[in-house]
Amino acid sequence: MKNFWSTFLACLLALVVANMVIGVFLVMVLAGIGTLFSETVPDVQQKTVLRLDFAEPISDDPSRNPLSEMGFNDLMSMRVARNYALIDVLKAIETAATDDRISGIYLNVSPNMGMGMATMEEIRDALLQFKESGKFIVSYADYYTQGSYYMATAADKVYLNPQGNVTWLGLASGVVFYKGLLDKLGVQVEAIRHGSFKSAVEPFILDKMSPENRLQMDALLGSIWGHVVKRVSDARGIDSAQLQRYASDLALRSARNTVDLKMVDSLVYASDVERMLCEMTDRDEEPEFVSLGTYIDQPKTAVQKLSRNKIAVVYAEGQIVDGKSREGLIGGSSLAARLTRVRTDDQVKAVVLRVNSPGGSALASEVIWHEVEQIRQLKPVIVSMGNMAASGGYYISCPADVILASPVTLTGSIGVFGLMLNGEKGLQDKLGITVDVAKTNPSADMDMAVFGAVGVRPMNQAERDFMQNSVEQVYSAFVGHVAEGRNMTAGQVDSVGGGRVWSGESALRIGLIDGFGGLRDAVALAADRAGVADDFRIVSPEESPDRLTQLLKLFSAETRAELFRGEMGEAYRDYETLRNMLYQNSIQALSPYRVAMP
Repeated sequence: MKNFWSTFLACLLALVVANMVIGVFLVMVLAGIGTLFSETVPDVQQKTVLRLDFAEPISDDPSRNPLSEMGFNDLMSMRVARNYALIDVLKAIETAATDDRISGIYLNVSPNMGMGMATMEEIRDALLQFKESGKFIVSYADYYTQGSYYMATAADKVYLNPQGNVTWLGLASGVVFYKGLLDKLGVQVEAIRHGSFKSAVEPFILDKMSPENRLQMDALLGSIWGHVVKRVSDARGIDSAQLQRYASDLALRSARNTVDLKMVDSLVYASDVERMLCEMTDRDEEPEFVSLGTYIDQPKTAVQKLSRNKIAVVYAEGQIVDGKSREGLIGGSSLAARLTRVRTDDQVKAVVLRVNSPGGSALASEVIWHEVEQIRQLKPVIVSMGNMAASGGYYISCPADVILASPVTLTGSIGVFGLMLNGEKGLQDKLGITVDVAKTNPSADMDMAVFGAVGVRPMNQAERDFMQNSVEQVYSAFVGHVAEGRNMTAGQVDSVGGGRVWSGESALRIGLIDGFGGLRDAVALAADRAGVADDFRIVSPEESPDRLTQLLKLFSAETRAELFRGEMGEAYRDYETLRNMLYQNSIQALSPYRVAMP
């Protein structure tokens, strides 16, 4: 017994000492991280040029990347970009226009800008507004993609490397079809939909675009490209028809050619542009630059009154799923809970719902729609559409008092579908797996699946009729909500519905939106509608977590997903969309499109 107690006490002492050592170590680690966080932001000097490259991702909701929240730009040799909030980028450009320390803007735009079409449009508009201050904007690149060139045309002068070029080809959108693969795997797809334009199911049941899908894609791309061509025409003084010929004839074949065709102003090197900037800012040796991130992080010089009038900006960014939100996904119950908080906050005078979503679960969309409708009974609700607010994204937008979008926003897609996979033959023939079921009723195993999403038998006619009825009910509710919110008849909504996706420019013409405008326009309109235009502050129900919570997030599944997403890029986003669509046993209101400027 004596030996037992001696051993026990020794182990207890060792445990206490170990915990103390670990505690001290954690305190040291946290203190070190705290020192990292508290690094002083460099001051902006007089005659400084704001340098914008837009190489880092810009998203509506700034809290999506836990690594960027903590300031880690490189973790275990894996590059993790800082995530900029669009509203911060727009505010920085607006502030620079009246900041006497900033002489102008240098656009040295990355060929791989991390932004969608509507985001690009908002930032370009902000740059054009900046020029009204009388300050310069100069653009330079070794070569321009279509996206970076479109951004560059906001500048006073566009310069190009003598060996560079400008991509000017037009727009294209491809669809990957999986029917052949599923046939080889012995997987049968049961697709139930309302609307011949509802093409989200087509990759699983066809091997090429349906005539309806091709029609809507041709119209969509034509509308967006026509808008881009017109704005470049206005900026560069080149006739729109001529710009169309440049693209069709592949006319931009050399750097010198781009000058001759007036697409750029001159061929120079980066060092030449820096010498120009020295002269423009009256500096002798080299220009003084400040990066976008550093400028955003500058402490606010003016102490403003903390207004009690709040304009709440609520972000709905990502695919809509049932239940709680997860990384990059909008959970119906989570978003509804945030909306409830702003509805019951008496200091919130109006709400801006920023939607950047292709949709998803119809049930989750209904949950969110109901809460938006509840808010609208008490205070103004303005929807600001980002790159996409289609299908379920439009479902949650339609009850708003006013809907603003960009001419290049993808929206509409008023349609629903259900998808079931039957892998019975493939499981048996390819893997030797069979499934036997005991059941109390004929359709008790209708939703039974293996590997998460693959059904074990085909649907019978009664079950198909059941699914079709569910789809029709959801579509009818969708059309009814849109008709009520947009002051249209059900017939009018159905005529522009059927799953068809529209550009923002077309959506304005057919009455699905009220006007063009970005996030800051929506905030200003919300404040005006609430009668607090001269006295308000912007808040969001998503509060930034404390540093310890952020540290713990470094070890979370969401962070691992963020790292993997960064490595895989578009392929991972496609995988996520398909996974979330197939793994939900619910009717879907989802649009599969994503248009980006190459």
